[in-house]
Amino acid sequence: MTFLDRRDFVKFAGAIGAGVVAGTRIFAAGAGEAGASVELEEATVAGLQAAMASGEITSRKITEGYLARIAEIDKKLNSIIELNPDALAIADQMDKERKAGKSRGPLHGIPAVIKDNVDTADKMHTTAGSLALLDAPTPKQDAFIVKQLRDAGVVILGKTNLSEWANFRSSKSSSGWSGRGGQTHNPYILDRNPCGSSSGSGAAIAASLAAIAIGTETDGSIICPSATCGIVGIKPTLGLVSRSGVIPIAHSQDTAGPMCRTVADAAAMLTVLAGVDPNDAITSAAAKEKSDYTQFLQKDGLKGMRIGVGRQYFGRNDKVDKLIEPHLQVLKDGGATLIDVTFPKLQAFGDAEFDVLLYEFKADLNKYLAGRGGPMKTLADLIDFNNKNADREMPYFGQEVFLQAQEKADLNDRAYRLALLQSKLLTQEQGIDGVMDANKLDAIVAPSGGTAWPTDLVGGDCGVFESSSLAAVAGYPNITVPAGYVQGLPVGISFFGRAFSEGTLIKAAFAFEQATKARRSPKYLPTYAG
Repeated sequence: MTFLDRRDFVKFAGAIGAGVVAGTRIFAAGAGEAGASVELEEATVAGLQAAMASGEITSRKITEGYLARIAEIDKKLNSIIELNPDALAIADQMDKERKAGKSRGPLHGIPAVIKDNVDTADKMHTTAGSLALLDAPTPKQDAFIVKQLRDAGVVILGKTNLSEWANFRSSKSSSGWSGRGGQTHNPYILDRNPCGSSSGSGAAIAASLAAIAIGTETDGSIICPSATCGIVGIKPTLGLVSRSGVIPIAHSQDTAGPMCRTVADAAAMLTVLAGVDPNDAITSAAAKEKSDYTQFLQKDGLKGMRIGVGRQYFGRNDKVDKLIEPHLQVLKDGGATLIDVTFPKLQAFGDAEFDVLLYEFKADLNKYLAGRGGPMKTLADLIDFNNKNADREMPYFGQEVFLQAQEKADLNDRAYRLALLQSKLLTQEQGIDGVMDANKLDAIVAPSGGTAWPTDLVGGDCGVFESSSLAAVAGYPNITVPAGYVQGLPVGISFFGRAFSEGTLIKAAFAFEQATKARRSPKYLPTYAG
Protein backbone atom coordinates (compact mmCIF):
# COMPACT_ATOMS: atom_id res chain seq x y z
CA MET A 1 0.00 0.00 0.00
CA THR A 2 1.39 3.43 -0.95
CA PHE A 3 1.36 6.30 1.54
CA LEU A 4 2.38 9.89 0.84
CA ASP A 5 3.74 11.48 4.00
CA ARG A 6 4.97 15.06 4.40
CA ARG A 7 8.38 14.15 2.97
CA ASP A 8 6.87 13.02 -0.30
CA PHE A 9 3.63 14.78 -1.01
CA VAL A 10 4.90 18.30 -1.84
CA LYS A 11 7.11 16.77 -4.54
CA PHE A 12 4.11 14.75 -5.79
CA ALA A 13 1.79 17.75 -5.79
CA GLY A 14 4.32 19.97 -7.50
CA ALA A 15 4.91 17.46 -10.27
CA ILE A 16 1.19 16.93 -10.84
CA GLY A 17 0.45 20.64 -10.79
CA ALA A 18 3.32 21.78 -12.97
CA GLY A 19 2.03 24.02 -15.75
CA VAL A 20 -1.53 23.88 -14.44
CA VAL A 21 -1.62 26.99 -12.28
CA ALA A 22 -0.89 30.54 -13.33
CA GLY A 23 -1.26 32.31 -10.01
CA THR A 24 -4.49 30.74 -8.78
CA ARG A 25 -6.24 30.23 -12.12
CA ILE A 26 -6.58 26.80 -13.76
CA PHE A 27 -7.08 26.36 -17.48
CA ALA A 28 -8.87 23.77 -19.54
CA ALA A 29 -6.60 21.34 -21.33
CA GLY A 30 -4.82 23.09 -24.20
CA ALA A 31 -6.83 26.29 -23.74
CA GLY A 32 -4.04 28.66 -22.71
CA GLU A 33 -4.64 32.15 -21.40
CA ALA A 34 -7.47 32.83 -23.87
CA GLY A 35 -9.42 29.66 -23.10
CA ALA A 36 -11.82 28.53 -20.40
CA SER A 37 -10.48 28.94 -16.89
CA VAL A 38 -11.55 28.84 -13.26
CA GLU A 39 -10.21 30.88 -10.33
CA LEU A 40 -9.47 28.54 -7.42
CA GLU A 41 -8.86 31.19 -4.79
CA GLU A 42 -12.21 31.68 -3.04
CA ALA A 43 -13.89 29.24 -5.47
CA THR A 44 -17.32 28.08 -4.33
CA VAL A 45 -18.93 24.68 -4.71
CA ALA A 46 -21.62 26.15 -6.94
CA GLY A 47 -19.06 27.93 -9.11
CA LEU A 48 -16.91 24.83 -9.56
CA GLN A 49 -19.97 22.71 -10.22
CA ALA A 50 -21.23 25.11 -12.88
CA ALA A 51 -17.84 25.15 -14.59
CA MET A 52 -17.74 21.35 -14.70
CA ALA A 53 -21.35 21.05 -15.82
CA SER A 54 -20.74 23.43 -18.72
CA GLY A 55 -17.65 21.52 -19.81
CA GLU A 56 -15.33 24.48 -19.17
CA ILE A 57 -13.18 22.47 -16.79
CA THR A 58 -12.89 18.97 -15.36
CA SER A 59 -12.67 17.59 -11.86
CA ARG A 60 -9.17 16.39 -12.73
CA LYS A 61 -8.04 19.91 -13.62
CA ILE A 62 -9.57 21.29 -10.45
CA THR A 63 -7.88 18.58 -8.38
CA GLU A 64 -4.55 19.24 -10.09
CA GLY A 65 -4.98 22.93 -9.36
CA TYR A 66 -5.53 22.35 -5.66
CA LEU A 67 -2.55 19.99 -5.53
CA ALA A 68 -0.40 22.70 -7.08
CA ARG A 69 -1.67 25.26 -4.55
CA ILE A 70 -0.81 22.86 -1.75
CA ALA A 71 2.71 22.41 -3.11
CA GLU A 72 3.20 26.18 -3.30
CA ILE A 73 1.35 27.50 -0.26
CA ASP A 74 1.30 24.74 2.35
CA LYS A 75 5.05 25.02 2.85
CA LYS A 76 4.10 28.12 4.84
CA LEU A 77 1.05 26.70 6.61
CA ASN A 78 1.75 23.02 7.29
CA SER A 79 -1.98 22.30 7.19
CA ILE A 80 -2.00 19.09 5.12
CA ILE A 81 -0.61 16.03 6.86
CA GLU A 82 -0.95 13.64 3.91
CA LEU A 83 -2.20 13.58 0.32
CA ASN A 84 -4.36 10.87 -1.18
CA PRO A 85 -2.38 9.14 -3.96
CA ASP A 86 -5.71 8.12 -5.52
CA ALA A 87 -7.11 11.67 -5.71
CA LEU A 88 -6.59 12.06 -9.46
CA ALA A 89 -8.00 8.62 -10.18
CA ILE A 90 -11.15 9.53 -8.22
CA ALA A 91 -11.41 12.80 -10.15
CA ASP A 92 -11.04 10.90 -13.44
CA GLN A 93 -13.87 8.57 -12.42
CA MET A 94 -16.12 11.52 -11.58
CA ASP A 95 -15.32 13.09 -14.96
CA LYS A 96 -16.10 9.80 -16.69
CA GLU A 97 -19.46 9.59 -14.94
CA ARG A 98 -20.31 13.20 -15.79
CA LYS A 99 -19.40 12.63 -19.43
CA ALA A 100 -21.77 9.66 -19.43
CA GLY A 101 -24.58 11.92 -18.20
CA LYS A 102 -24.47 10.94 -14.54
CA SER A 103 -24.12 13.47 -11.73
CA ARG A 104 -24.24 12.35 -8.12
CA GLY A 105 -25.34 15.79 -6.92
CA PRO A 106 -23.96 19.22 -5.96
CA LEU A 107 -20.66 17.82 -4.65
CA HIS A 108 -19.88 15.63 -7.68
CA GLY A 109 -16.18 16.04 -8.51
CA ILE A 110 -15.54 18.55 -5.70
CA PRO A 111 -12.19 18.10 -3.86
CA ALA A 112 -12.31 17.93 -0.04
CA VAL A 113 -9.81 17.49 2.77
CA ILE A 114 -10.57 15.49 5.91
CA LYS A 115 -9.22 15.83 9.44
CA ASP A 116 -6.78 13.07 10.33
CA ASN A 117 -8.97 11.62 13.07
CA VAL A 118 -11.58 10.40 10.56
CA ASP A 119 -11.19 6.84 9.23
CA THR A 120 -10.53 6.28 5.56
CA ALA A 121 -10.18 2.74 4.22
CA ASP A 122 -7.74 3.73 1.50
CA LYS A 123 -4.04 4.41 1.01
CA MET A 124 -3.90 7.09 3.70
CA HIS A 125 -3.20 6.81 7.41
CA THR A 126 -5.65 7.70 10.16
CA THR A 127 -3.62 8.71 13.22
CA ALA A 128 -5.15 11.64 15.15
CA GLY A 129 -1.74 13.20 14.52
CA SER A 130 0.02 10.65 16.73
CA LEU A 131 3.06 8.62 15.75
CA ALA A 132 1.57 5.81 17.85
CA LEU A 133 -0.97 5.02 15.11
CA LEU A 134 1.35 5.34 12.10
CA ASP A 135 1.76 1.58 11.95
CA ALA A 136 -1.82 0.74 12.90
CA PRO A 137 -3.81 -1.29 10.39
CA THR A 138 -5.76 0.66 7.81
CA PRO A 139 -9.34 1.08 9.06
CA LYS A 140 -11.55 -1.76 7.88
CA GLN A 141 -14.06 0.67 6.39
CA ASP A 142 -14.55 4.36 5.79
CA ALA A 143 -16.13 6.41 8.53
CA PHE A 144 -19.82 6.78 7.73
CA ILE A 145 -19.36 10.46 6.88
CA VAL A 146 -16.54 9.62 4.46
CA LYS A 147 -18.79 7.07 2.78
CA GLN A 148 -21.44 9.79 2.50
CA LEU A 149 -18.93 12.07 0.78
CA ARG A 150 -17.69 9.37 -1.58
CA ASP A 151 -21.26 8.43 -2.51
CA ALA A 152 -21.90 12.10 -3.29
CA GLY A 153 -18.96 12.15 -5.72
CA VAL A 154 -16.48 14.06 -3.58
CA VAL A 155 -12.78 13.74 -4.43
CA ILE A 156 -10.93 12.96 -1.18
CA LEU A 157 -7.83 15.08 -1.67
CA GLY A 158 -6.02 14.38 1.58
CA LYS A 159 -5.92 14.55 5.36
CA THR A 160 -5.39 17.68 7.46
CA ASN A 161 -3.16 18.18 10.46
CA LEU A 162 -4.76 18.71 13.86
CA SER A 163 -4.00 19.24 17.50
CA GLU A 164 -2.82 15.74 18.41
CA TRP A 165 -5.58 13.55 19.87
CA ALA A 166 -7.95 16.45 19.15
CA ASN A 167 -6.23 18.55 21.84
CA PHE A 168 -6.97 16.10 24.65
CA ARG A 169 -3.51 15.03 25.70
CA SER A 170 -2.18 17.99 27.69
CA SER A 171 -3.50 21.18 29.27
CA LYS A 172 -0.25 22.90 28.18
CA SER A 173 -0.54 22.04 24.48
CA SER A 174 -0.14 24.30 21.47
CA SER A 175 -3.21 24.07 19.25
CA GLY A 176 -2.37 22.83 15.79
CA TRP A 177 0.65 20.76 16.85
CA SER A 178 0.91 17.02 16.43
CA GLY A 179 3.81 14.63 16.74
CA ARG A 180 3.19 13.42 13.22
CA GLY A 181 2.43 16.71 11.49
CA GLY A 182 4.24 19.40 13.45
CA GLN A 183 2.76 22.88 13.95
CA THR A 184 0.09 24.35 11.67
CA HIS A 185 0.18 28.12 11.19
CA ASN A 186 -2.53 30.74 10.81
CA PRO A 187 -2.64 31.81 7.14
CA TYR A 188 -3.35 35.46 7.99
CA ILE A 189 -0.27 36.00 10.17
CA LEU A 190 1.99 32.99 10.23
CA ASP A 191 3.32 33.28 13.77
CA ARG A 192 -0.26 33.29 15.09
CA ASN A 193 -2.13 30.15 16.06
CA PRO A 194 -4.90 28.62 13.87
CA CYS A 195 -6.73 27.32 16.96
CA GLY A 196 -7.64 23.68 17.30
CA SER A 197 -8.21 20.95 17.13
CA SER A 198 -9.41 21.17 13.50
CA SER A 199 -6.53 23.54 12.81
CA GLY A 200 -5.40 22.01 9.54
CA SER A 201 -8.91 22.04 8.10
CA GLY A 202 -9.35 25.68 9.09
CA ALA A 203 -6.03 26.85 7.66
CA ALA A 204 -6.37 24.80 4.46
CA ILE A 205 -9.82 26.12 3.63
CA ALA A 206 -8.87 29.71 4.49
CA ALA A 207 -5.99 29.38 2.00
CA SER A 208 -8.17 27.74 -0.69
CA LEU A 209 -6.18 24.49 -0.65
CA ALA A 210 -9.43 22.56 -1.17
CA ALA A 211 -13.04 23.41 -1.80
CA ILE A 212 -14.48 22.01 1.44
CA ALA A 213 -13.30 20.26 4.60
CA ILE A 214 -14.42 18.08 7.48
CA GLY A 215 -13.61 19.15 11.02
CA THR A 216 -14.62 17.56 14.31
CA GLU A 217 -15.61 19.15 17.60
CA THR A 218 -15.96 18.16 21.21
CA ASP A 219 -15.79 21.72 22.56
CA GLY A 220 -14.80 24.47 20.14
CA SER A 221 -12.75 22.45 17.68
CA ILE A 222 -14.82 23.42 14.64
CA ILE A 223 -15.97 26.85 15.79
CA CYS A 224 -12.65 28.22 17.07
CA PRO A 225 -10.41 27.31 14.07
CA SER A 226 -13.15 28.42 11.68
CA ALA A 227 -13.47 31.81 13.38
CA THR A 228 -9.73 32.22 13.90
CA CYS A 229 -8.98 31.34 10.27
CA GLY A 230 -11.80 33.46 8.83
CA ILE A 231 -14.10 30.77 7.45
CA VAL A 232 -17.58 29.30 8.06
CA GLY A 233 -17.92 26.34 10.41
CA ILE A 234 -21.01 24.38 11.39
CA LYS A 235 -21.00 22.33 14.59
CA PRO A 236 -24.16 20.20 14.17
CA THR A 237 -26.56 18.90 16.79
CA LEU A 238 -25.32 15.72 18.43
CA GLY A 239 -27.00 12.91 16.48
CA LEU A 240 -27.40 14.65 13.13
CA VAL A 241 -24.01 13.46 11.85
CA SER A 242 -22.56 10.00 12.54
CA ARG A 243 -19.69 9.54 14.98
CA SER A 244 -18.70 6.04 13.82
CA GLY A 245 -15.21 5.81 12.40
CA VAL A 246 -14.10 9.05 14.08
CA ILE A 247 -11.35 8.73 16.70
CA PRO A 248 -13.24 9.84 19.80
CA ILE A 249 -12.90 12.07 22.80
CA ALA A 250 -16.41 11.81 24.23
CA HIS A 251 -19.58 10.37 22.77
CA SER A 252 -21.80 12.84 24.63
CA GLN A 253 -20.27 15.80 22.77
CA ASP A 254 -18.32 14.60 19.70
CA THR A 255 -19.53 15.51 16.24
CA ALA A 256 -18.09 16.16 12.80
CA GLY A 257 -19.13 19.08 10.63
CA PRO A 258 -18.39 21.23 7.58
CA MET A 259 -15.64 23.84 7.40
CA CYS A 260 -15.98 25.98 4.28
CA ARG A 261 -15.49 29.51 2.94
CA THR A 262 -19.21 30.25 2.54
CA VAL A 263 -22.46 29.40 4.30
CA ALA A 264 -23.81 27.99 1.02
CA ASP A 265 -20.92 25.53 0.73
CA ALA A 266 -21.31 24.50 4.37
CA ALA A 267 -25.07 23.95 3.91
CA ALA A 268 -24.45 21.79 0.83
CA MET A 269 -21.88 19.75 2.72
CA LEU A 270 -24.07 19.34 5.81
CA THR A 271 -26.85 18.00 3.57
CA VAL A 272 -24.51 15.20 2.51
CA LEU A 273 -22.97 14.50 5.93
CA ALA A 274 -26.23 14.18 7.87
CA GLY A 275 -27.89 10.79 7.89
CA VAL A 276 -28.84 7.65 9.75
CA ASP A 277 -25.92 5.32 10.45
CA PRO A 278 -26.84 1.79 11.65
CA ASN A 279 -23.55 1.75 13.57
CA ASP A 280 -24.38 4.90 15.53
CA ALA A 281 -27.75 4.60 17.23
CA ILE A 282 -27.96 8.27 18.17
CA THR A 283 -28.34 9.16 14.48
CA SER A 284 -31.84 7.67 14.45
CA ALA A 285 -32.95 11.26 15.16
CA ALA A 286 -31.50 12.29 11.81
CA ALA A 287 -34.23 10.32 10.00
CA LYS A 288 -36.73 12.94 11.16
CA GLU A 289 -34.44 15.98 11.17
CA LYS A 290 -32.30 15.58 8.02
CA SER A 291 -33.05 18.13 5.36
CA ASP A 292 -31.71 19.76 2.23
CA TYR A 293 -30.07 22.58 4.12
CA THR A 294 -29.54 24.64 0.98
CA GLN A 295 -33.25 25.54 1.10
CA PHE A 296 -32.45 27.80 4.06
CA LEU A 297 -30.06 30.00 2.06
CA GLN A 298 -32.38 33.00 2.12
CA LYS A 299 -31.10 36.57 1.92
CA ASP A 300 -34.14 37.72 3.90
CA GLY A 301 -33.75 34.90 6.41
CA LEU A 302 -33.49 37.28 9.37
CA LYS A 303 -36.95 38.73 8.79
CA GLY A 304 -39.22 38.12 11.77
CA MET A 305 -36.58 36.35 13.87
CA ARG A 306 -36.16 36.95 17.59
CA ILE A 307 -32.45 36.69 18.36
CA GLY A 308 -30.90 36.76 21.83
CA VAL A 309 -27.66 38.70 22.24
CA GLY A 310 -25.35 36.78 24.60
CA ARG A 311 -24.06 39.80 26.49
CA GLN A 312 -21.87 37.67 28.78
CA TYR A 313 -19.62 37.06 25.78
CA PHE A 314 -18.98 40.77 25.30
CA GLY A 315 -16.61 42.81 27.45
CA ARG A 316 -13.73 40.37 27.08
CA ASN A 317 -11.90 42.03 24.19
CA ASP A 318 -12.56 45.71 23.42
CA LYS A 319 -11.44 45.42 19.80
CA VAL A 320 -13.68 42.41 19.16
CA ASP A 321 -16.60 44.21 20.81
CA LYS A 322 -16.02 47.27 18.63
CA LEU A 323 -16.14 45.05 15.53
CA ILE A 324 -19.17 42.95 16.53
CA GLU A 325 -21.42 45.63 18.03
CA PRO A 326 -22.24 47.36 14.69
CA HIS A 327 -23.14 43.95 13.23
CA LEU A 328 -26.04 43.76 15.64
CA GLN A 329 -27.56 46.61 13.66
CA VAL A 330 -27.10 44.49 10.51
CA LEU A 331 -29.32 41.87 12.13
CA LYS A 332 -31.92 44.52 12.98
CA ASP A 333 -31.78 45.94 9.47
CA GLY A 334 -32.45 42.43 8.19
CA GLY A 335 -35.70 42.32 10.13
CA ALA A 336 -34.64 40.62 13.37
CA THR A 337 -35.69 41.68 16.83
CA LEU A 338 -32.78 41.57 19.30
CA ILE A 339 -33.14 40.83 23.00
CA ASP A 340 -30.20 40.98 25.41
CA VAL A 341 -29.99 37.72 27.38
CA THR A 342 -27.88 36.25 30.16
CA PHE A 343 -27.31 32.65 31.14
CA PRO A 344 -27.71 32.30 34.91
CA LYS A 345 -25.14 29.52 35.35
CA LEU A 346 -22.81 30.10 32.43
CA GLN A 347 -19.58 29.41 34.33
CA ALA A 348 -20.95 26.55 36.41
CA PHE A 349 -20.60 23.52 34.12
CA GLY A 350 -16.88 23.52 33.30
CA ASP A 351 -15.68 21.13 35.98
CA ALA A 352 -18.50 18.67 35.33
CA GLU A 353 -17.82 18.79 31.59
CA PHE A 354 -14.12 18.03 32.00
CA ASP A 355 -14.89 15.13 34.31
CA VAL A 356 -17.30 13.69 31.71
CA LEU A 357 -14.66 14.04 29.00
CA LEU A 358 -12.05 12.20 31.06
CA TYR A 359 -14.37 9.26 31.74
CA GLU A 360 -15.68 9.01 28.18
CA PHE A 361 -12.28 9.47 26.57
CA LYS A 362 -10.86 6.41 28.29
CA ALA A 363 -13.92 4.25 27.54
CA ASP A 364 -14.49 5.47 23.97
CA LEU A 365 -10.85 5.43 22.90
CA ASN A 366 -10.27 1.94 24.29
CA LYS A 367 -13.28 0.76 22.29
CA TYR A 368 -12.03 2.44 19.11
CA LEU A 369 -8.51 1.02 19.48
CA ALA A 370 -9.85 -2.50 20.09
CA GLY A 371 -11.77 -2.33 16.84
CA ARG A 372 -8.88 -0.80 14.92
CA GLY A 373 -6.36 -3.50 15.79
CA GLY A 374 -2.60 -3.18 15.93
CA PRO A 375 -0.15 -2.76 18.80
CA MET A 376 -2.00 0.17 20.43
CA LYS A 377 -4.98 -1.48 22.13
CA THR A 378 -5.67 0.82 25.08
CA LEU A 379 -5.06 4.31 26.42
CA ALA A 380 -2.43 2.73 28.70
CA ASP A 381 -0.56 1.55 25.58
CA LEU A 382 -0.57 5.10 24.20
CA ILE A 383 0.78 6.49 27.47
CA ASP A 384 3.57 3.93 27.37
CA PHE A 385 4.33 4.74 23.73
CA ASN A 386 4.59 8.44 24.49
CA ASN A 387 6.94 7.78 27.39
CA LYS A 388 9.18 5.62 25.21
CA ASN A 389 9.11 8.15 22.37
CA ALA A 390 9.13 11.33 24.44
CA ASP A 391 11.72 13.04 22.24
CA ARG A 392 9.32 12.90 19.29
CA GLU A 393 5.93 12.93 20.98
CA MET A 394 6.54 15.15 24.00
CA PRO A 395 9.23 17.69 23.07
CA TYR A 396 7.03 20.64 24.07
CA PHE A 397 4.26 19.38 26.37
CA GLY A 398 3.30 16.22 28.20
CA GLN A 399 0.31 13.92 28.58
CA GLU A 400 -1.21 14.89 31.92
CA VAL A 401 -4.75 14.70 30.49
CA PHE A 402 -4.07 11.15 29.30
CA LEU A 403 -2.90 10.28 32.81
CA GLN A 404 -5.98 11.82 34.42
CA ALA A 405 -8.27 9.90 32.07
CA GLN A 406 -6.45 6.63 32.72
CA GLU A 407 -7.22 6.94 36.42
CA LYS A 408 -10.99 7.08 35.83
CA ALA A 409 -13.32 4.16 36.47
CA ASP A 410 -15.80 2.87 33.88
CA LEU A 411 -19.01 4.60 32.81
CA ASN A 412 -21.05 2.93 35.53
CA ASP A 413 -19.28 5.08 38.09
CA ARG A 414 -21.70 7.30 40.03
CA ALA A 415 -19.38 10.31 39.77
CA TYR A 416 -19.49 10.08 35.97
CA ARG A 417 -23.27 9.81 35.83
CA LEU A 418 -23.71 12.79 38.13
CA ALA A 419 -21.23 14.91 36.15
CA LEU A 420 -23.01 14.06 32.88
CA LEU A 421 -26.40 14.92 34.36
CA GLN A 422 -25.09 18.21 35.75
CA SER A 423 -23.36 19.30 32.54
CA LYS A 424 -26.43 18.64 30.41
CA LEU A 425 -28.85 20.21 32.91
CA LEU A 426 -26.83 23.43 33.17
CA THR A 427 -26.37 23.82 29.40
CA GLN A 428 -29.75 22.59 28.17
CA GLU A 429 -32.71 23.08 30.55
CA GLN A 430 -31.06 25.82 32.60
CA GLY A 431 -29.02 27.10 29.67
CA ILE A 432 -29.95 27.38 26.01
CA ASP A 433 -33.46 25.91 26.19
CA GLY A 434 -34.36 27.84 29.33
CA VAL A 435 -33.23 31.22 27.98
CA MET A 436 -34.75 30.65 24.54
CA ASP A 437 -38.09 29.53 25.98
CA ALA A 438 -38.26 32.45 28.40
CA ASN A 439 -37.58 34.99 25.65
CA LYS A 440 -39.28 33.18 22.74
CA LEU A 441 -36.05 33.17 20.73
CA ASP A 442 -35.16 31.63 17.38
CA ALA A 443 -31.38 31.88 17.90
CA ILE A 444 -28.65 33.40 20.03
CA VAL A 445 -25.78 35.51 18.69
CA ALA A 446 -22.37 36.20 20.24
CA PRO A 447 -18.76 36.84 19.23
CA SER A 448 -17.21 33.48 18.38
CA GLY A 449 -14.15 34.38 20.43
CA GLY A 450 -11.02 36.51 20.37
CA THR A 451 -8.30 36.86 17.75
CA ALA A 452 -5.49 34.39 17.08
CA TRP A 453 -2.77 34.37 19.74
CA PRO A 454 0.97 33.95 19.09
CA THR A 455 1.90 30.29 18.80
CA ASP A 456 3.92 29.33 21.86
CA LEU A 457 5.47 25.87 21.95
CA VAL A 458 6.98 26.61 25.37
CA GLY A 459 3.98 27.91 27.30
CA GLY A 460 1.16 26.50 25.18
CA ASP A 461 -2.13 28.20 24.32
CA CYS A 462 -2.88 31.43 26.17
CA GLY A 463 -6.59 30.76 26.77
CA VAL A 464 -8.31 33.29 24.50
CA PHE A 465 -12.04 33.28 25.24
CA GLU A 466 -14.56 31.39 23.11
CA SER A 467 -18.37 31.29 23.15
CA SER A 468 -18.60 27.73 21.86
CA SER A 469 -18.73 25.75 25.10
CA LEU A 470 -22.40 26.23 25.95
CA ALA A 471 -23.68 24.73 22.69
CA ALA A 472 -20.91 22.13 22.63
CA VAL A 473 -21.69 20.70 26.06
CA ALA A 474 -25.43 20.85 25.37
CA GLY A 475 -24.92 18.99 22.10
CA TYR A 476 -26.68 21.80 20.23
CA PRO A 477 -25.84 23.42 16.86
CA ASN A 478 -23.53 26.40 16.37
CA ILE A 479 -22.47 28.26 13.23
CA THR A 480 -19.63 30.77 12.98
CA VAL A 481 -19.39 33.25 10.09
CA PRO A 482 -16.59 35.73 9.28
CA ALA A 483 -17.39 39.10 10.87
CA GLY A 484 -14.27 41.07 9.94
CA TYR A 485 -10.70 41.61 11.06
CA VAL A 486 -8.85 43.11 13.99
CA GLN A 487 -5.43 44.31 12.87
CA GLY A 488 -5.40 41.73 10.09
CA LEU A 489 -6.66 38.81 12.19
CA PRO A 490 -10.09 37.24 11.53
CA VAL A 491 -12.98 37.47 13.98
CA GLY A 492 -16.13 35.35 13.77
CA ILE A 493 -19.71 35.82 14.88
CA SER A 494 -21.66 32.79 16.13
CA PHE A 495 -25.31 31.82 15.85
CA PHE A 496 -26.41 28.97 18.12
CA GLY A 497 -29.68 27.57 19.38
CA ARG A 498 -31.75 24.60 20.47
CA ALA A 499 -31.34 21.04 19.20
CA PHE A 500 -31.85 20.46 15.47
CA SER A 501 -32.29 24.14 14.66
CA GLU A 502 -29.67 24.02 11.90
CA GLY A 503 -32.11 25.33 9.29
CA THR A 504 -32.95 28.41 11.35
CA LEU A 505 -29.29 29.09 12.12
CA ILE A 506 -28.32 28.73 8.45
CA LYS A 507 -31.00 31.27 7.52
CA ALA A 508 -29.61 33.78 10.01
CA ALA A 509 -25.96 33.08 9.15
CA PHE A 510 -26.54 33.29 5.39
CA ALA A 511 -28.50 36.53 5.60
CA PHE A 512 -25.76 38.03 7.79
CA GLU A 513 -23.02 36.80 5.44
CA GLN A 514 -24.73 38.25 2.38
CA ALA A 515 -25.31 41.60 4.09
CA THR A 516 -21.71 41.96 5.29
CA LYS A 517 -19.50 39.91 2.90
CA ALA A 518 -16.74 40.26 5.49
CA ARG A 519 -14.39 37.47 4.39
CA ARG A 520 -11.05 38.35 2.77
CA SER A 521 -8.35 36.02 1.47
CA PRO A 522 -5.21 35.68 3.61
CA LYS A 523 -1.93 37.31 2.61
CA TYR A 524 0.37 34.90 4.52
CA LEU A 525 2.24 37.57 6.48
CA PRO A 526 5.20 36.05 8.33
CA THR A 527 4.78 37.94 11.62
CA TYR A 528 2.38 40.31 13.31
CA ALA A 529 2.86 43.76 11.79
CA GLY A 530 1.18 45.81 14.56
